This record gives sequence, structure tokens and C-alpha cells, in this order.
Amino acid sequence: MTARGPTNLVRLHPGDDVAVAVRDLPDGSGGKVPAGHKVAVRNLAAGDLVRKYGQVIGQATRPIRTGEHVHSHNLASPGEGRARRPAAPGPWVPPPPLPRPAADLPRTFLGIPRADGRFATRNVIAVMGSVSCATSVVRAVAARCASRLPEGVDAVVPLTHPGGCGTASHGRGWEVLRRTLLGYARNPNVGGLLLVGLGCEVNAVHGLLAELDRSQGPPAAGLTIQDSGGSSASVEAGERLVHELARSIGDVVRVPAGVEHLVVGLQCGGSDAWSGVSANPVLGSAVDLLVAAGGTAVLAETPEIFGAEHLLAARSLTPHVAAALLERVEWWRQYTADNGVALEANPSPGNHAGGITTIREKSLGAVSKAGRAPLTAVLDYAEQIPRTGLVFMDTPGYDPVSLTGLVAGGATLICFTTGRGTVLSSRMVPTVKIVSNKATARRLAHDIDLDCSGIVTDGDGVLPWGRRLYDLMLRTATGRRSSGENIGLDGEELVPWQLGAVL
Repeated sequence: MTARGPTNLVRLHPGDDVAVAVRDLPDGSGGKVPAGHKVAVRNLAAGDLVRKYGQVIGQATRPIRTGEHVHSHNLASPGEGRARRPAAPGPWVPPPPLPRPAADLPRTFLGIPRADGRFATRNVIAVMGSVSCATSVVRAVAARCASRLPEGVDAVVPLTHPGGCGTASHGRGWEVLRRTLLGYARNPNVGGLLLVGLGCEVNAVHGLLAELDRSQGPPAAGLTIQDSGGSSASVEAGERLVHELARSIGDVVRVPAGVEHLVVGLQCGGSDAWSGVSANPVLGSAVDLLVAAGGTAVLAETPEIFGAEHLLAARSLTPHVAAALLERVEWWRQYTADNGVALEANPSPGNHAGGITTIREKSLGAVSKAGRAPLTAVLDYAEQIPRTGLVFMDTPGYDPVSLTGLVAGGATLICFTTGRGTVLSSRMVPTVKIVSNKATARRLAHDIDLDCSGIVTDGDGVLPWGRRLYDLMLRTATGRRSSGENIGLDGEELVPWQLGAVL
């Protein structure tokens, strides 16, 4: 990031055609440029490619004068409205390794050991519905148990979802749902599991329990409402089963665990123009420290790397990884076209209001969450995450669905950046919220764990903030309560990606 000039503009790269307004500015035509929005730093002709972050973010739709506001009224994605295949990288060159971390970098956290060798950051009992029809009973069981938790159990978390029946027991939609639910059940943070079904659904409780038994899942129990005597009887039976599970799993002791046992999901939501300047680069800096120390970070949200996929492909560990990433972007291009929309339909209204104009601009800011580490693998949605450094998971950009895929894959900590503000969190997996600007940090103070707006307001460097966030990640993994945990938000983050026909 270049230095702020006397006009309170930040030019992020020497080759950029635009700078970002630090405060509201007049645009020279009687209007104003809102803080966070773009200002032209040179004259642009209609059709000129426009650069920010040193990369093309769009194309001028009419002439733009120096000092003029640059936004959706005069800037569009190149080729907007026409199908565009993902950009291919140049000839593959092995990416350089990350520098060795400083000797004083902490490399351990206090984790909860599990029988399979993994380490949890929390010890929760999950009450999961096998089908949407069990939602009310699941929530009632969790609510009655939450008021008197046994020592050693961090939370009783209700996990409900809108599926489980009205579908065939085969096909991609079925596979994704089952992989998601079983992934949640197997997440290291789940010390015990109660499965609740209606009794006549396709996604039967006995089938899920059998699969968990084969894969050595956590201690688990199950009940069906039809066999238990209805809703009231099922709530009472569920409460008894939860307390039986709690007695068997509550006696936990945290022990030192190497950072290589920490799996961190990377998420952004409610982004604004400052997200790509402060919060996301800070997270990227912390990710570099985590990966260099042996930990794992997982980038996701495929529609929100569109236009920046070439940067990730270029630092893939192998040509196969690069090809897999580009194939997933191409799948999304076709998938959206088949459904009558285009990937350029992203950003959201809130993103636009915050100064983001095109999907390329949003994506270039979003991928900075992943730092500079080599990309080692590309995963399907909710696929189990290998402990191999920086990996990518194919998920929608919709935050609840993306977060669900990361938790199902085995993430035990989430780092979530925001600009406009988001309250989505998890009680099952602690969620560290990182905010990009001072105004949102003040408005949503109780929802935020780290305010790194000093990068914008005070000219702070990214690297010191990255170290602060890395330390905060380890403290949270050790047991420090996140903002969401302090508020007491429930487990409504379980929103599986719905694919296929609903019958």
C-alpha cells in the first residue's frame, strides 16, 4: 500500500488507475465520493481497463476524468454479460516456500486430545436433526440442556437443517448432505452427539449412526420422535441422553498441542472496500505465520475468487492443483449460466454501498485472506481437510453455506473478516471476527474480536497486525471465548449446500 497523500487517498499499487478515499470527498461535479470508494488518478477513455491492487478490476464504460468517482455508473466487469472462461496461468513454476518464521513465534496451543490423534479447540455436545421435521425437538432438547451444563462441556449445540427427506437416497445432492452431516458429527470439537429423527425420513438415524460407528465417530446416541411417543416425550428422552453423554465426555484436560494440529477456516462476509486493504491482508499475514509453523488454513467461496483465480493457480504446489482450481471455477461459470445468472452478478448491494464495484475487485480483496503460501490441495464441498498447509474448498460464496462446508471439513477455528458487519458465528467452532474499519468496529463492538482499522486511519503496517491476529488465534484455540461465544449465539450456521431436485 502506498502512502496516503494530502487529498486523503490511498493508492494500493503504483500501477493503479484508481485510489481509495479515506473520507468523504467532493468529486468536482457537485457530488461526493463516499469514504472507501474509488477515485480516478488519471484520465481514462471509454473501454480502458482499470486497475486496482495492480490487477484489472473492470473496464471504463465512458470517459472518466482525474479525480472523478469511479463506481458502477462508469465501470463494469470486462465482457460483462458474456460468458468468460477462468483465466489460465502461464507456464507452471513451483511457488517459493514461505520464509522461516521467527524463533519467538509460538508453535503450540492448549488443545483437547481426541482418540484419533486430532485436537479440539472446544468440547461440545451436538444435538443434530437427521431431517428438517425434527427441528423443533432438536432446539427444545438443546435449550433445556444448555441451562445446566456439566463441567468440561463448553456448549450443547442444536444443529438443524432444511433437508433429509423429499429426495432420492443417491445423487450429488444426497452425497453432499450426508457428507456435511457426517462431517459435522466427526468434527474434533464434537465430544458427543445426539441424533434426532422423525422416523420415516430418507436420511434415517440408524443409517447415520451405523456410518459413524464404522468411521469411529464420537460417542453417539439416537432417537426418533415417532418411536419415542411424540414431541414432549422425545424432548425428555433427548435431555436424558445428552446428560448421559455429558457424564462420559465432560472429564477433559487441555494439553499442549503443536500448531500442526490447528485447522483454520477462512471466511469473509459483508465486505467493503477496506476489507481488501486491512482485514483481509492482516488475515493473510497471520495465515502465512500459521502455515510456516505447520498449521493448516482453508480458503473457500469459489464465486468470490472469480477474476483472481489466476493468482491462486500461479502459486499452486503442482500443475494438478492449479488445474483442479480452474476446473472448479469453470464449473461455477457453467452452473450459474445454466441457472440464468452470471458470476458477475456478485457483489451484493452492501458490497456496492461499501465501494466494491465488480466481482474482480471483490475477489482480489478476498484472496488476500490466504496470504502468500503455496496452494497444496483443492477439495470438494465439506470434504475432509488434509493437514497440508493452505488448501482450497469449493463452496458457494453465501456465508452460512460456506461456513458449514468448512466446519464439516474439520475446521476447529474460523477467522471471519468483515467490513460492513456480520453477526454470523458458531458455538461449535469458535469464530474470530476481524473488522476492516473503525465505524463498523464501533457500531458492532460486541461482535468484533479484532479491529485492525489502524492500517487505514493511522498507516499501521500489516505484518505487526498479522502477528497480533496469529497470537489471538492461538489464544482462542486454547479456550479464550470469541465474541460470538460471549453473546451466546446458537448453531444456526449449519446450512448445507442444497443441490439436486427436491421431490
